[in-house]
Amino acid sequence: MLHMCGRFTLKTAPDQWGQLLLPIIDSSAVTDWRARYNIAPTQSIIALVQDAATGGFLAQYFRWGLVPSWATDVTIGSRMINARAETVAEKPSFRKPLAERRCAVIADGYYEWKQVENRKQPYWIHRPDKSLFVMAGLWETNTKATKETIRTCALITTDASLGVSPVHDRMPVMLLGNDLRDWLDPTLPSTRIQSLLKSAPDDFLEAYPVDMRVNHARFDGPESIERISP
Repeated sequence: MLHMCGRFTLKTAPDQWGQLLLPIIDSSAVTDWRARYNIAPTQSIIALVQDAATGGFLAQYFRWGLVPSWATDVTIGSRMINARAETVAEKPSFRKPLAERRCAVIADGYYEWKQVENRKQPYWIHRPDKSLFVMAGLWETNTKATKETIRTCALITTDASLGVSPVHDRMPVMLLGNDLRDWLDPTLPSTRIQSLLKSAPDDFLEAYPVDMRVNHARFDGPESIERISP
C-alpha cells in the first residue's frame, strides 16, 4: 500500500485548541476559520510551530504538500504530502526541515481507503471521543516557485497501530502528551527526534466506513464523517 494520509478533518473550533492541546496557543493568525470535513493536498492546513521569541506556540496556515526551497515549480508539492518516518532523515527535501522546521498539524480525524470487493471504501479514522489530535509534520519556505514566499508542509507517516491496520498499513505519526512540546522544540537532539517517530498506542484511534463521496475534495460537509454500513 501507499504510505499516504491523503485527507483529514478539522471541525473543532480554534477557541478549543488551547484547552485540548497545549496551554498556550496563539491562534490569532488563523482568520476566516471554518469547519473542514475533507481537507485535501495543496489546500491550506493549520499547524502549530514554536515562536522563537516567546517560546509560545503559534497556529499558522501552511499549504499541504512540501515544496523544497530549491524547487522552481510549486506542483512538486502535490507529490510530497507525506514523508516516511523510516527514511525522512535521509531525503534531501526533508532532511533539513526535520532538523530545523518541525510543526504539528491539528486534526480531529483523517481518511484512508480499503479495497472492498471492486471498490476502495473510505474510512474515517478518529479518536474514540472524536477529539483533537496532532500529527508530526515538517515545513519549508520557498521563494522560487511563485512570485510570493510560500510556506508548505508535509506529514510524517509510520507503521499503523492495531486500531488502524485493518484499514491501512500506514498512519500519521501522532504526538501525544509531552511529545508534542518536544517535537516543536527547535533545540531537540536528533536522537530524540527519531524516537518520536513511532506508532500510536493500539487503542488511540478507531475507524468506520463513510460515504464514497469523500473521494471528491469538493464534498466537504458534516455528511463526510457520517457512519454508513460497509
